[in-house]
Amino acid sequence: MFKWIKSYIPKRLYFRAALILVFPVVFLQLIVSIVFIQRHFEGVTVQMTRTVAAELDLITEVIEREGAVAAQQIARSLGMSMSIVAQDTEFAERRRIYDLTGLVVRRELLALSEILIVDLPDNKRVNARIQSGQEYFDLQFPRRRVSASNPHQLIVYLLFFGAFFTIIAFFYLRNQLRPITRLADAAEAFGHGENVQYDPSGALEVRAAGQAFLDMRERIQRHLKQRTMILSGVSHDLRTPITRLKLGLSFLPKEQREPLEKDVEDMNLLLNEFLDFAKFENETDIPFEVTNPSLLVEELIENFSRTNVKIETIGEISETSIKLKAFAIKRALENLINNASRYSTQVLIEKKIENNFLILSVHDDGPGIDESQYDEVLQPFTRLDPSRNQNKGSGVGLGLPIAKEIAEGHGGSLKLSKSSLINGLCASLIIPINN
Repeated sequence: MFKWIKSYIPKRLYFRAALILVFPVVFLQLIVSIVFIQRHFEGVTVQMTRTVAAELDLITEVIEREGAVAAQQIARSLGMSMSIVAQDTEFAERRRIYDLTGLVVRRELLALSEILIVDLPDNKRVNARIQSGQEYFDLQFPRRRVSASNPHQLIVYLLFFGAFFTIIAFFYLRNQLRPITRLADAAEAFGHGENVQYDPSGALEVRAAGQAFLDMRERIQRHLKQRTMILSGVSHDLRTPITRLKLGLSFLPKEQREPLEKDVEDMNLLLNEFLDFAKFENETDIPFEVTNPSLLVEELIENFSRTNVKIETIGEISETSIKLKAFAIKRALENLINNASRYSTQVLIEKKIENNFLILSVHDDGPGIDESQYDEVLQPFTRLDPSRNQNKGSGVGLGLPIAKEIAEGHGGSLKLSKSSLINGLCASLIIPINN
């Protein structure tokens, strides 16, 4: 029923709270303006104007009974000036647009049949023309006799004090919402793999939420460190028997030794890659640093050139100072390049900035991956056969998951798609720029 309202409601908490604060103030001022100002001042104006109308009616009766001279004396005694005019004497009929009480004054005065025209030129005087028999008279009297003086003062007071207390409330509101904003920033930074200093503050409920966040963050960090320690211990314990196996295999004939040595190397590779995967999941302690992405890519290309892997680049990056975990990004790109070079003959790195995102894409001209398997291949220990099989040295299926973890640790993502440049696979690191 109220879904259409959601499109007009502010998205941020601060502006929603401000709306809750401002709306009652404005609504109250409108009610006071309509009910009090209109009803009260209109009622006062009606009573005052009817009093003056009775005096004008008295003057017309005196004119009919005793003549114009006696009527002029009565008018002076009532604080009015009166003059006899010819019928064709010009008489203006004015009223300012914003003079709302003037409508009531004219309505009440023109209710008398003897009054022909009412002129309201300003806030100081009222001019009226009356007819008695064949004679015409112009009367002038102060405007304060028919209208309450300075009715706008109440509106001025309402607007001034309403704005004054609203500004004070805004400062108070900002101070109350600042702890929530700090908590949200700390939670977002932790989601990006960065630990920021945070101390709970604000109202009791906000403090409780902040303390709960700190406890949760500590438990997550402790869990990740314990898991890494366990994996490191397992790796250390397994390396000794693997070394003994290698030593024992060296005494076997070559025909029997080679396949068994291959299995031992695969076991060793499995341990190393699994430890790397666990390490990059627990990367909250790796600091962000200002990095030039173009220089990072050039350094990678130079390193791979020593292993006879030729890499081309396209695109330009105007930003030279972006906060990144440089070592982690470098490792992610290494995994993507190794993956591309293993199954293709051409590797291309595309770099660009788009919609405040740093995009580093690795293109290859290999067989690619079916779109239905994009999600599957990003899961740990997933190997796709036959196009990417273990015989070609595909590892244990942790290259892409590690790159994905690194991208998500920066608040970004790893996107797989069909390359539009060289018709193979395109793996893109999409990192938000938060300088």
